[in-house]
Amino acid sequence: MLLIFDWDGTLSDSKAKITKAMQMAASDLGWEPLADHLIHDIIGLGLPEAIQSLYPSVRIEDRVRLRDAYATRFLMLDEARPSDFFPGVKETLWALKSQGHILTVATGKSRKGLDRIFGVLGLGDFFHATRCADETASKPDPLMLQELLVEFGVAADEAVMIGDTEYDMEMARRIGMPRIAVSYGAHQIGRLHAYEPALCLDRFDGLLAWDGLIIS
Repeated sequence: MLLIFDWDGTLSDSKAKITKAMQMAASDLGWEPLADHLIHDIIGLGLPEAIQSLYPSVRIEDRVRLRDAYATRFLMLDEARPSDFFPGVKETLWALKSQGHILTVATGKSRKGLDRIFGVLGLGDFFHATRCADETASKPDPLMLQELLVEFGVAADEAVMIGDTEYDMEMARRIGMPRIAVSYGAHQIGRLHAYEPALCLDRFDGLLAWDGLIIS
């Protein structure tokens, strides 16, 4: 089965770091940092789209300045202490791979950012394929999912999107792909129920018990 995972908030416990980096970047520019919950709302979007959502009235050139400041701050924080996986993630991914599933990532991160993290974590070629927001369309546009389906010759109903935000759920719903929501990420699980997920997980390793995991 083709399994498509979001990264931040689903596999990686990075919500607090993303929030802090955005607040620090705003302070660097002399802006009033936004409240945590406002930043949580944009986690999962590509960075340009996230900043535009947070600061819709700010000039384009100033949004670019914030983007650069955020990238600098996030890198500083992540190099000091790389984000951990959520409990059970590493073991579950290995189990799924050993069972013959195709493991992929669809993330709002940039290609440079994801590749750097893969290098730090020693993941290398662990995932069969990945898609990043700066090389395709940002969530909730389903383009990155459609590209993965084409790459592996899989129909939408033979794959599943696993994520923690409305953006993950929405892009999967748009193309009729089953979706699994996790309750521990950026968006409250109540917000995800409206997208009719096939499963809601309080722990990532609960995925192994899902009866939809059929090798196709």
